[in-house]
Amino acid sequence: MELPLVVGVDGSDGSLLAVDWAVDEAARHGLPLRLVHASLWERYESAPPTVPAKNRERRPSERVPAEHTVASAAERAGRRHPGVKVSTGIIPEEAVDALLYEGNNASAVVTGSRGRGEVQGLLLGSVGLSVAARASCPVIVVRGDAAGLAGTHERILLGAGDLDTTGEAVRFAFREAEARASTLDAVRAWRCPAHGTTHHAAPAGGPADQHEGRAAALLDALLADAAAEHPGVRVSRTTVEGPARKVLVHRSAAADLVVVGARRGPGHFGLQLGRVSHTLLHHAACPVAVVPQRV
Repeated sequence: MELPLVVGVDGSDGSLLAVDWAVDEAARHGLPLRLVHASLWERYESAPPTVPAKNRERRPSERVPAEHTVASAAERAGRRHPGVKVSTGIIPEEAVDALLYEGNNASAVVTGSRGRGEVQGLLLGSVGLSVAARASCPVIVVRGDAAGLAGTHERILLGAGDLDTTGEAVRFAFREAEARASTLDAVRAWRCPAHGTTHHAAPAGGPADQHEGRAAALLDALLADAAAEHPGVRVSRTTVEGPARKVLVHRSAAADLVVVGARRGPGHFGLQLGRVSHTLLHHAACPVAVVPQRV
C-alpha cells in the first residue's frame, strides 16, 4: 500500500499553495493525499469537564471551523485532480506535533512557508522549519516564485552533500526528475582554503584543481547507483567553487524543486538542520525538499 502525501492545512494562503502543489505531486506519483488540520480544541473538548456546564456551553467550539478548513481544502484538491484519493484528519495536537506524528506513516509531509497566525515578514514560519528539522520522512516546504511553483523550468536541483548524509536525497531527486521528465541538476560546491575566492586565477594543477577534482569524484560516487536505476533521467553534473548555501540559492531560480539531505542521528530530538538546508528554507526561489538520512 502506498503511503500518503500528508499536507498541513490551516486555511492560510500558504497552506492553500501547499495543497495545490501536493495534489499535483500526488497525481504525478500515483499517491493518495491526506489533508491534516491540527486543533488542540479537539483534545480539550473531548476531555472530562472541569468547569460548570453553563460555562462550557458558552465556550465557542473550534470543531466547525476546523471541519470547514479541511473540507474546503479537500474540495480544492478534488477540483484540481479528481482522480487523486483524498482523506482528511483533525488532529488534537499542536501543528508541529501533529505533522511529525502523521509523517511517521507518510511518503512525505508538505507544508506552506508560513501558516495562519505566524508573524508577517518572517521568511519561513516556525511550523515548516520545525517539521523539516525533525521529521522522519521527507518534508517539502512550498515556497518560491510563480515559475518555480508552477514547475515550468523542468529542472530538479540536487544539493550534493557528503556520502553519509545524501544517499536518500539522491534517490528522492532521481525519482522526482523521472516523474516530471525533467533534468536533474546535481551540484557539488567546494572550497579551497588556500584559494578562498574566484577573483584571482589559480595555477593549473594547484590546490584549487585538486579540490575541484575531489568534488567531481564525490559527485560521481553519489550519483552512480541511482543513475543506473534511472537510466532515462538526464543528469547535469556541476562542481562550483563557493559556499554551498549561496550556490544553491542562486541556482534555485532556475529549478522547480531543490533537494537536500539532512542528518538524523539517533537520540537527538532538537532541530537537526544544517546551514545549507536552513538557508534554502528561507531564501530558495522554488519549493525545498529536506530528505532525512539515518546515520
